Amino acid sequence: MKLGVLSDSHVYDLAALPKKAVNLLKDMDLIVHAGDYTCKKLVDELRTLGDFKGVYGNMDPPDIRGELPENLVLELNGFKIGVTHPSEGGSPLGLKKRVKRKFKQVNAIIYGHSHLPRNEVIHDILYFNPGSITGKFPSRNKTFGILKIDKELEGKIIKI
Repeated sequence: MKLGVLSDSHVYDLAALPKKAVNLLKDMDLIVHAGDYTCKKLVDELRTLGDFKGVYGNMDPPDIRGELPENLVLELNGFKIGVTHPSEGGSPLGLKKRVKRKFKQVNAIIYGHSHLPRNEVIHDILYFNPGSITGKFPSRNKTFGILKIDKELEGKIIKI
């Protein structure tokens, strides 16, 4: 199983995302967005690409917050994967500790907010931040992630 993972798009629609990324997302088994879409139109258009799950971020308007959860746990192929932005925003300092407190007994945590990609295992938990697909500050790179789920979880950051 392959998940296309994105976050911190901060755009109004799919046309504002890199075409290469959109084409790759179409081939995923599941698309997961970790918040800060900025516009509900993007949420609706992501759903047209395939199976979609997402959470809202601190920059998302009420119509997105009313439709998507703050946090989500996906159970896929025997793995529990927490998804959060975090919606309260705040400093990116201590971000991994804050997102960890939102979940109990997960194998991975997909999160956003910092705009900086991370793919690291700490105490048997994969912390996976795809960065900003549109390269928003402070990142200068446009990135998203692919999370492969088989007998193990394997994350990969894709630079567009």
